[in-house]
Amino acid sequence: MERTLRRGDFWFEVWNRLGPVAALAAVFAIFAFKVPESFLTLTNMETIARQTTIVGIAALGMTVVILAGGIDLSAGSIVAFSSVVVATALRAGRPAWEAVAAGIGAGMICGIVNGLLITRLKVVPFIVTLGMMLVVRGAAKGIAAEQKVDPNVTSWIPALTASLDPERKWMLVPPAVWVMVALAVVTACILRYTRFGRHVVAVGSNEHTARLCGVRVDRVKVAVYAMGAACAGLAGVMQFSRLTVGDPTVAIGLELDVIAAVVIGGGSLSGGEGSVLGTLVGALIMTVIEAGCSHLDLRNWIQEIVTGCIIVLAVAVDRLRQRRNC
Repeated sequence: MERTLRRGDFWFEVWNRLGPVAALAAVFAIFAFKVPESFLTLTNMETIARQTTIVGIAALGMTVVILAGGIDLSAGSIVAFSSVVVATALRAGRPAWEAVAAGIGAGMICGIVNGLLITRLKVVPFIVTLGMMLVVRGAAKGIAAEQKVDPNVTSWIPALTASLDPERKWMLVPPAVWVMVALAVVTACILRYTRFGRHVVAVGSNEHTARLCGVRVDRVKVAVYAMGAACAGLAGVMQFSRLTVGDPTVAIGLELDVIAAVVIGGGSLSGGEGSVLGTLVGALIMTVIEAGCSHLDLRNWIQEIVTGCIIVLAVAVDRLRQRRNC
C-alpha cells in the first residue's frame, strides 16, 4: 500500500509540474485541428504572442503576490489607470519615456497603498484590493473626464505591440513580447536567487514561522504588492500601446484572467507555491483559447463561459493539490 501511495504521489507530482504544458499543447492541438488554415499561420502565432503580453506581464506580478499568500483584485483597474496616465502625460507634452515611467509609477503607488492598508490596518487583502479596484477605476475615469484620452502626439510606444513591419522582422516577435520575457527572467532570478525571494516564499508558506525566523513580514508584503502593481502598471503601458489611447473602461475583469493564469500555471491561492514559467504557460492557455474561439467564430458569451469554467477548474485543481499535500 505504501508503495502504491508513493507511486501515486510521484505521478501526481509529475502532473503538477507538466500538467500546464500538457494542457497548453492539448488546447493548441484542438484549435489547430479545427481551423488549421487560419490558426496554424505565422501571423496568428505572432498575434497570440502579442495578445499574451498584457495578461502575461500582469500575471508575473500577481505570481509574486500569490506566492506571498496574498491576492490583488485591483490589477485590472490599475491597467486602465496606467493607460490613462500614459496618455495624459503624452498629451501634456512629456517625453515618451517619462510617460511610461509615470504609468508604471502610478501602478506602484497603488500597490504600496494596498500593502500599507493590509499591514497597518490588518485588513484581509481581498477586501483591501476590492476597495482599491473601485477607487482606482474611479480615479481613472475622473482623470479622463469619463472618456478616452487621445494624446494626439506620435511616439514609439505604439510600436511595442504593433505587428512587425519588414524592417523589423529580425526581431521575430514585437518588442512587448521581449519585454515580457525579460521581466520573466528577472522575476525568476529574484525569486530563486535573492533573500527577498526566499522571504516571499517563506511568508506565503507560513507567515507565523517566517516572523519567528526574523523575516520582516510587513515589509515583504508592502514590497510584494508594490512589485505586483508595478507589473500591472507596465501592462497598462502595453494596453495603451495596443489601443493608442488611454481608456478608463478597459481591462474590466482582467484581474480574473491574471489570477487564473497564475493558478493554471501551478500557483496556489494558499500561498507558497507558484512558478514564473507556469504563469507564462497559464497566460498562453488563456490567450490561445480566446484566439481559437475567435477563429471558430464563437460568440463572446461562449468565450466568457469557457473562461469562467477554466477559472473554476483551476481553483478546483488547486484545492485538490492542497489536499494531497496535507
